[in-house]
This record gives sequence, C-alpha cells and structure tokens, in this order.
Amino acid sequence: MTLKSLRTRAAFILTTLVLVVAALTASATAQTFTVLDSFNGADGSNPFTGLIQGIDGNLYGTALNAGANGQGGTVYKITPSGSLTTLYSFCAQPGCTDGGGMWAGLTQATNGNLYGTTAGWGANGQGGTIFKITLSGTMTVLYSFCSQSACTDGGEPFAPPVEGVDGNFYGTTIAGGANPNGSCDINGQNGCGTIYKITPGGTFTTLHTFCSNGDCTDGIYPWGALVRANDGNFYGGAAGGGVYGQGTIFKITPGGTLTTLHQFTWADGSSPQQPMIQATDGNLYGATNGGGSHNSGTLFKMSPSGTLTTLYNFCSLNGCTDGIGPRGALVQANDGNFYGTTL
Repeated sequence: MTLKSLRTRAAFILTTLVLVVAALTASATAQTFTVLDSFNGADGSNPFTGLIQGIDGNLYGTALNAGANGQGGTVYKITPSGSLTTLYSFCAQPGCTDGGGMWAGLTQATNGNLYGTTAGWGANGQGGTIFKITLSGTMTVLYSFCSQSACTDGGEPFAPPVEGVDGNFYGTTIAGGANPNGSCDINGQNGCGTIYKITPGGTFTTLHTFCSNGDCTDGIYPWGALVRANDGNFYGGAAGGGVYGQGTIFKITPGGTLTTLHQFTWADGSSPQQPMIQATDGNLYGATNGGGSHNSGTLFKMSPSGTLTTLYNFCSLNGCTDGIGPRGALVQANDGNFYGTTL
C-alpha cells in the first residue's frame, strides 16, 4: 500500500497531540488547554487514534505517517508532563517489510508489552502487519498479512488486537479473506474482512472470513476493535453487509464460532464502525455512524444474547445541535454515565 492510498482512508486527520487538563478548584471551574507536543514529521505526523496509559504511568500512541524514515508512521511514548520519545519509526526495513500506516492504536498485554497493527506494507508488499513492541522500543513483527494467495488470510487491519483470557490475541481486518464473489476487493485484496487469532509467539489462525457464504448476511468490513466480554467471548460490529445492507453485530468464541446477534435495518442505525464497550451492568454499548430516525447515527445498548435497544437518535434537536455521526468508543465514567463524541 502506498502512502497516498493510506492518506485517503479518512476524512479527517489530527495533527497535534493535546491534553485537556481540567483545573477544578473550590473557587474556580475554568479549564486549561495545554499542547504537550507538536509533531514535526521526523517523530511522526497525523496521530489518528487515541492514547493508552501504560502500567508505568506514561502515555503511548501511534502516528499514521512520516517518522524518521519519511513514511510509515511511528509508535511513541509521552510523559504526562509532555516529554515525547519515538519508540519506533516504521519503514525502517527495505520495502517497508516491517509495515507502515498506523491507523490503529495500541493494546498493552498482561506481559507489559504493547501490541498493534499496521494497515499497509509488510513482508508481502501489502496487507499490513501485527507487531509487538516493548516499552523500551524493541519492535518485533509477529505476522505479515497477505502471506496467502489473494490475501485469504486477511489484510488492512484498522484496529489493534485484543488479548483473550487464554493469553492469545484476537483482531479484525477490513480486507482479505476467502470471498467467492470478489465483491469486496480493496486495493487488490480479495475479500470482505476477517477475524484472526495470533499467539504471543506469532502463530496465526484465521477464525472467520466475512461474506464467505456469498450473500454477506454475516456482514462485511469489521472496522472496529473487538471487545472481550466477561463471558470470555468477543463482540464486534461489521460496518456493512447483513440482511439489510446496514451492518451487523456479532459474537465470536475464541474457538472461532461466529454468531450474528443483530442485523441493522437503517431505522435502528447503520454502519457500526467503532468498538463497543461492556458496561458495569453487563450489557454492551455502542454507536452507529448513520441511520436512525434522523439519518444521523444512533447510540444503542445490546445484551450479550443480542437484544438491541436504541438509546438515542442524533440530530433530534433543532439544527442538529446534539451532533451527527458519533465516532470513537464510548467511555463509562465513575458516575455510571457514558461519554463520547460526534464527528
């Protein structure tokens, strides 16, 4: 994948790393906005995803483009006070066999290491990679996609892998897989996306190929990261396909048994691209980018068994002052409520 094709994947790009610090005191409620770092290209550019806080208290993230090698992006560490360290610049190897294009964020595993994906390049020239990186910056490519003919093993992962209770990692790709109709080709990668498992040592298994039955009722294009629920299974959304062509919500076991839990109809939402979260009540909460009663996206609750309830339809207020197109995962705060953003 070229740098140009990577850049055309999104309609918006973030260009600086910022942190909002709320200065809450007994006498004042003013907020102070502090820019912690401005990327200069050599340390990366376009940090597309959010940050995670590591067990060491520092913050870790990825930059989509640039870096010390001019392309490929970076993994970086930044302290809460704003000292940024580039841990790794991709495309350090000839032909970018180490991957590039950091659309996804990072996951910190129980072993303390960080895991992530690149959406482009890799040992096979396309498809991207799954990698591990230590907190000190030692990077190891665990797998390069498109290792199989026609990328039947998947390609272009846009989300980081998630650790399972078994210690293995589970994730999604938006392209590749064994699709008999060729109806979902992306950049020459046949297929509508996959769900995979990879061991810490790099043994890779494709658990599910979307649209493998030919009618795509199981969905296509699983953009968001999986969420591991307290039952040990993984839940996620497919942005398209399904019975009504508006996407699906699915459950998959660590062994690879996939169950489609909900088929979006447009009336209850369309295109669930962001990951869901499991709340303290045991239900799953998420959003759709479109559809709903005002064609502007929805917020929903879904039980692990698949009962979906629409909680809110965006653009319900005059002038759509409540927003359109929710993006990013919700977060449940310690007051029990959910917080999120619209695009």
